[in-house]
Amino acid sequence: MVYFVGAGSGAADLITVRGMRLLQQADVVVYAGSLVNPELLDYAKADCVRYNSAYMTLEEVIGVIEKAEAEQKTTVRLHTGEPSLYGAVREQMDLLEQKGILYESCPGVSACFGAAAALNLEYTLPGISQSLIITRMEGRTPVPEAERIESLAAHHASMAVYLSAGMLGELSRKLIAGGYEADTPAALVYKATWPEEEAYLCKVSELAETAEAHQITKTAVVLVGEAIAHRRYERSRLYAPDFETEYRRKRV
Repeated sequence: MVYFVGAGSGAADLITVRGMRLLQQADVVVYAGSLVNPELLDYAKADCVRYNSAYMTLEEVIGVIEKAEAEQKTTVRLHTGEPSLYGAVREQMDLLEQKGILYESCPGVSACFGAAAALNLEYTLPGISQSLIITRMEGRTPVPEAERIESLAAHHASMAVYLSAGMLGELSRKLIAGGYEADTPAALVYKATWPEEEAYLCKVSELAETAEAHQITKTAVVLVGEAIAHRRYERSRLYAPDFETEYRRKRV
């Protein structure tokens, strides 16, 4: 059996309990070595065989899994954050299905939620934003035309931009061209929830300047939107005295 496990945003204790237990049971672990906290491998058995997928192709990863299956071993494919976001898991799953190999998924905490925790943010503030857009800049790999930064910025929603720390000047230009004001609140969070975490508040127009000042060039998530400043928002109706639910009558 193969388990795709989300390693979480960085801190070793932010993997789910289920993910930790799967690691403890694994005979083979294939982990994303460039991004996964190596402390997570301490959960694995001493005789567990470990493979760093940073040095492997897709075919080599599948080959390791096939061999483990033939030996009736349990494999954990350990991905950074939440595997369904930029995890390249679907292509692995499709190949496993073709080979008749069973698999399951175990979710993880993505970097944007680790970043929100670092800054004590709520992305969905009433009257400010009720949506969170998770996206990335176009770089060596393209994005669909309708999902380019300028198009998404037009919504003025809260936004978390992944895999773009090396293109922050261009990102600022695209965000502003799409509709965000230059002074829209923004944040740059480096290695969210890791021991070396750094978090900086700034404005959309200051992203590149902030990164340069703190020598951040990779492994950072960019947050954008008025919700980051947590001001001028409306109180939640859910807890308002004059709002009735199946559990609580109006108190006015």
